[in-house]
Amino acid sequence: MKNESIQHMWEDYQKNNPNAPKAYVAWAFGDSKEMADELAKLVLEGTKTATASNYKLYELEKEKLPQVGLLNIILDGEGNAAAIAETTSVEIVPFDEVSAEHAYLEGEGDRTLVYWREVHEEFFRKEFEGLNQEFHNKIRVVCERFKVVYKK
Repeated sequence: MKNESIQHMWEDYQKNNPNAPKAYVAWAFGDSKEMADELAKLVLEGTKTATASNYKLYELEKEKLPQVGLLNIILDGEGNAAAIAETTSVEIVPFDEVSAEHAYLEGEGDRTLVYWREVHEEFFRKEFEGLNQEFHNKIRVVCERFKVVYKK
């Protein structure tokens, strides 16, 4: 059963945007309730306008990559809808070529590339555990930018 807050937010968004696409994806950032809450808050504040994900997981799970125009319902740590964000760009780059600009737009920590690399290397290493995959500096990273188009 779909979370009611997701359905309500989507219905409210569609009332105000009758020409909006009919499809969306709903997801939370990170791997913990606390991280999801913290990053959803940064999105709501306008600080976080980008995210990065592990390309290998899309391959292994046979999931479609995000596309420009995709509507994303960002969830908090409880799985409740916090905002709707539209993907504005998607770029796939090696880990060691993620730009300082992208790190800044992710809005986390001190917003530096050094911080981004440290935190994301640890995060990606955890994702690779149990998948018979090894982290290295050339893993492909999906760098996605977005803009909030609707929030409570």
